[in-house]
Amino acid sequence: MTTPAQQAILDELHKRWEGSQEQLTERLGIELVDTDPNHLVATMPVSGNLQPYGLLHGGASAALAETVGSYSAAMLAGPDNIAVGIELNCSHTRSATSGLVTAVCTPIHVGRTLSLFEVVITDENGRRTCTARLTCAIRPAHSAGLAGHT
Repeated sequence: MTTPAQQAILDELHKRWEGSQEQLTERLGIELVDTDPNHLVATMPVSGNLQPYGLLHGGASAALAETVGSYSAAMLAGPDNIAVGIELNCSHTRSATSGLVTAVCTPIHVGRTLSLFEVVITDENGRRTCTARLTCAIRPAHSAGLAGHT
């Protein structure tokens, strides 16, 4: 369940870039479906995110995985911290050629300075297309120059 404080973090992240077309999530068509940081879910269209053979681009899957993991990490880190991805590992096990893919992010470890997440991406038939592991560093917002930034 998303707490009001966690929702405020999400709202701040969206507000910071609203309407700028600078976020990769907008370009890839990533939509948050469930914002519970312990089970964060997002979708992404396959169309527009293809590689030359007509399959979902592995980089698009990686971007989706890092997006959901980073959102979850930021919400779990709290308003005085930021979360940044420092390692991403993706295993692509099945191709997708149309429709939507869905990413489900689950925390494996939530610590004071590092958090680790598993992200499972599936196609519209529920078949796993990618399994990713994301490690995020948790840093004080003030040390990144982001404290109180709106």
